[in-house]
Amino acid sequence: MERVLDGIRVLDFSRFVAAPYCGLLLADMGAEVIRVESPGGNFDRKLGPFAPNNESLPFSMIVPRNKKGITLKLRSEKGKEIFKELVKNTDIILHNFTSGSMEAKILNYESLKEINPGIILVSVTGFGATGINSHLPCFDSTAQALSGGMIFNGFPDTQPTRSAVAYVDICTGVYAAYGASLAIQHRLKTGEGQVVDISLLDVASTFISTMGVAAEYQVLDHVRPQIGNSSYYNYTDSFEARDGWLMISVITNSIWYRFLAVIGREDLKGDSRFRDDMARFDNRDVLNPYVSKWMKERTVDEVISVLGKARVPCGKVNSIPEMVHDQKNSDRDMIIDLEYPGVGKVPVPGVVTKMSKTPGRIDRLAARVGEHNDEIYCDLLGLTTEELEGYKSEGIV
Repeated sequence: MERVLDGIRVLDFSRFVAAPYCGLLLADMGAEVIRVESPGGNFDRKLGPFAPNNESLPFSMIVPRNKKGITLKLRSEKGKEIFKELVKNTDIILHNFTSGSMEAKILNYESLKEINPGIILVSVTGFGATGINSHLPCFDSTAQALSGGMIFNGFPDTQPTRSAVAYVDICTGVYAAYGASLAIQHRLKTGEGQVVDISLLDVASTFISTMGVAAEYQVLDHVRPQIGNSSYYNYTDSFEARDGWLMISVITNSIWYRFLAVIGREDLKGDSRFRDDMARFDNRDVLNPYVSKWMKERTVDEVISVLGKARVPCGKVNSIPEMVHDQKNSDRDMIIDLEYPGVGKVPVPGVVTKMSKTPGRIDRLAARVGEHNDEIYCDLLGLTTEELEGYKSEGIV
């Protein structure tokens, strides 16, 4: 079945998570994404956790799934010549080299568009392609810290707390794929390529400002404190049942009234301390003992059943094994098992965006180092087998 990005070719020079995740999203929707590594493989393949065959699970099997793989010594003169030929046959260049690095200079847009005027350059960096910090490295945790998110994450009186989920990396990849898609649409209209400049800190900071945290400070002169698993300005929290933990979100008065009926506390319906979301947030310490007592008298399944029937948002706090085997994920094909030789089944993320006419899909395992050198260099660029072997012996590919 046709996919919306069929016919689009991407050279993916990126490492780690954010930019490679962008490539993953484009590949799911049909783009031919070619992972370009240094001869011998990128250094992110040396980062754990490792499969029984000593290959990196995230960087050799999960994030690169659905991509082809070639090797190229980009800094070499011959490597630069081969790269120019690849650019002529490419739609998108994706990388996450910092500004000022040798690779970023080679992959600069002004040079690329002289080779291919329609080329789209997607640059993913920590601090953007311009600015005083553009040359500095940055990872997800750095962006979380600089954005202010760590200050109000966690429980009261604990140290600043990082989210263990690399949400900045993942969402930066999503924004990069979004930008690439917009650039493709623009090129369809005008024939012009352009630069898509995505920054980890930009993404992290926009999350904080979107949630009103910056406005809360500047307009209300209030700095958001740590409040654990509670939600700000409504009644949301985690509670312990007889055999596990749950998260509930009792937001809006209609849900609040249904919740009171379920827990047998309709006497609180007219209590002014709980008249609206803000009041319930302010008085959550008064409410929590009532709710906690009711939860502890029941199992997780009992709570979910009765709250579900009342249409009160709730969910079990799953362990990782429970999450992996949760039917809600399998129903939506959100965890896909790929069979890797010597390893067995490796769960990888499924296709998030569900398209009714042009659905994405997973076609291939992550490529081994240089697995598609023959296909790309010989079939696409027209090199002979002897020429390719010569480049291999020279360490060019």
